[in-house]
Amino acid sequence: MRSDTAIGALAALAQTSRLAVFRRLVAAGPEGLAAGAIAEALDVPPATLSFHLKELARARLVRSRRRGRFVIYSAEFDRIGALIGYLTENCCCATGAACLPPICGSMPTRAKRRPPRTAGRARRRR
Repeated sequence: MRSDTAIGALAALAQTSRLAVFRRLVAAGPEGLAAGAIAEALDVPPATLSFHLKELARARLVRSRRRGRFVIYSAEFDRIGALIGYLTENCCCATGAACLPPICGSMPTRAKRRPPRTAGRARRRR
């Protein structure tokens, strides 16, 4: 994948409603969903949904097909895989030592990590 292609795909996802539509289509799997079902599930007006689907289709993250009177949209999983591959292309360096578990494989064990602070937890005094 080229940089400009990846930037276009990421730009298409960089909007709240489009990201919600995209996530809904990924969850629906290869069968996809009718435009009306997406609009109803996300409470988006049809004209607005049409605009967002057009932007996602332009980035080639979703595709459409006709099924009778309905237009069915589905996520382009090959394209999503290519985008993830582009983003993680250099994550493992040459040795694989810098890998992140969900992206590139298992991460080597490290020293004990400090748990993240929560807002409600009081600080300890030394």
